[in-house]
Amino acid sequence: MSEPAATPARAATPAGTATPAGTATPDVPAVPDAFILTAGTVVTMDAQLPRASAVAVSDGKIVAVGTLAECLEVVPGAPVIDSGAPVLMPGFIDPHSHPFLSGLATQLPALSIAPWKAPTWSEVLSIFSQAMAEHDADVPLLFNGFDALLHGRPAPTAADLDDIFGDRVAVVVDNSGHACSFTSALIRSRGWDSNPPADPIGGSFARDADGALTGISFEIPANAAVLGPVMQQLGGNPLGSAAEYYALMSRAGITSTSDMTFSTDLAPAYEALAAMPSSPLRVSLWEVSTAAAPGAAANFDAGEERLVKQGVKLWTDGSPWIGNIATSFPYLASDATKRAGIDPSTAGGASAMNYSRAQVDATLDACAPLGWQMSFHANGDLAIGFALDAYERALAQHGLLGTDHRWRIEHAGAGRRDQFERAARLGVHVSLAPFQYYYWGDLLDGQMFAPEQGARWQAFADAVDAGVVVSLHNDGSVSPPSPILNVQTAVTRRTSSGRIHAPQQAISVDAALRAHTIDAARTLHREHLVGSIAVGKLADFVELSADPSEVTPRYLAERVRVLGTWVGGSRVDLPEFLAAAHASDPAPHAHHAARGHSGHGC
Repeated sequence: MSEPAATPARAATPAGTATPAGTATPDVPAVPDAFILTAGTVVTMDAQLPRASAVAVSDGKIVAVGTLAECLEVVPGAPVIDSGAPVLMPGFIDPHSHPFLSGLATQLPALSIAPWKAPTWSEVLSIFSQAMAEHDADVPLLFNGFDALLHGRPAPTAADLDDIFGDRVAVVVDNSGHACSFTSALIRSRGWDSNPPADPIGGSFARDADGALTGISFEIPANAAVLGPVMQQLGGNPLGSAAEYYALMSRAGITSTSDMTFSTDLAPAYEALAAMPSSPLRVSLWEVSTAAAPGAAANFDAGEERLVKQGVKLWTDGSPWIGNIATSFPYLASDATKRAGIDPSTAGGASAMNYSRAQVDATLDACAPLGWQMSFHANGDLAIGFALDAYERALAQHGLLGTDHRWRIEHAGAGRRDQFERAARLGVHVSLAPFQYYYWGDLLDGQMFAPEQGARWQAFADAVDAGVVVSLHNDGSVSPPSPILNVQTAVTRRTSSGRIHAPQQAISVDAALRAHTIDAARTLHREHLVGSIAVGKLADFVELSADPSEVTPRYLAERVRVLGTWVGGSRVDLPEFLAAAHASDPAPHAHHAARGHSGHGC
């Protein structure tokens, strides 16, 4: 991710000159309680007034939108602040993320080898070499982001890593979060060479014919056993790492997001981040269904505009990249699936379901009467059908059919038109994942799946045309936060290589922007607060270098740059926020460190 370019020169105002998020902020007076903000154009995402030139703000909320003269009528005498931005829009919304744990997984002391940072295995090896040169031999090395499909090689074993790292402790975490690779030095340091650990419930270790560990662990319980002592030795400040990911999201123009794997033990960390000066994100929370009491209420000192528990999250299947999604069609036998360790004879199918219907029904019956917004992770078409069947029964059982419940399906990579139509009839929202297509689309089409399924992966047009409420997300840390790239992908169907698959699944720029603003807000049940620039809403904005509707779609990510964000009527000052986070006491949050690497919530 590159830093935003410098903001163009701006006229001095009573509130001073704003600067791009992530750069130094001059010593200027604070923004007044009431002011008028201008830009080259204001793209409101409000169908009643699509364009404006000025926005009046009072006490952090929008009180007028229109011309400068119209805004002055509402707040006469208020100072006028020229943002200097060519375009002002409502802040982008990523409705499916994991901002706290993504910070632990991708920021120091972890080192990223994700494919968007190191696209080839040779580049990964260069990062390994640099890390060894820069760290003492007795300091463990932790890397996150290996992807067998995109890095073009099987997951490394202990023997593979020993050839690279020699006699030092090193761990390489899979980008999916479902696996870790580790060196023989780590095995010996735990006494696992003479006394291998048993497989924990819900996890496992790869072993040779004699039962000895081969250097790969699978799923959260086993991964945590590998990572816990490593993270304790590395130390670091979890709040600082999380704040760095908040800053990444802010630099991408995001002002509201969610945590789709919330648990109550994370509440103090989220409260601390929300209380820091210039905190850049509002966060809606979905508690994991495996929590002791997922339906329990949650209240936050930060207030509901900053932090709110919105629902409960379940997983019907797993990840396409490791072969455990529930599909009615098979994986292909190819070099790609072989490299990823995906066995077409066993991968996919109904056996990939994570729950029985009885288990899902019990969770829905416990949570639906409490008013929670339910969310199902579902990638394969069988998993989507399973989720819709369970939803329809529970909605009918609890008198919610025809109500504004907005239950959710996440990712829906293999979703079909008839499934999207059924979701629309049931009032179910669908959050799609453009990154799945952008990074893996060339492999999905003809190497992982037959073209009939793989080419149309992430069927944006089918979803929009079916009438379902569609949002777009990045699922941090599985892909870097990038709303503008998501819009480009949904509009062009271009992958990272520039190839196009199933162009008929492209949607309009307006539909894609809505999916990252007002429709994403609807999915979060927050459209009364954010998602468009309209009177009564919170003054959350993103400044852009160009108007997305006037840029050739294939160049959107290149030519539309984020210049800064505003939250609650104040321009976000990321240096101030990051300084506070890194200066905070790490001790109350240190126990989260291993969790951030031990498994991605999806």
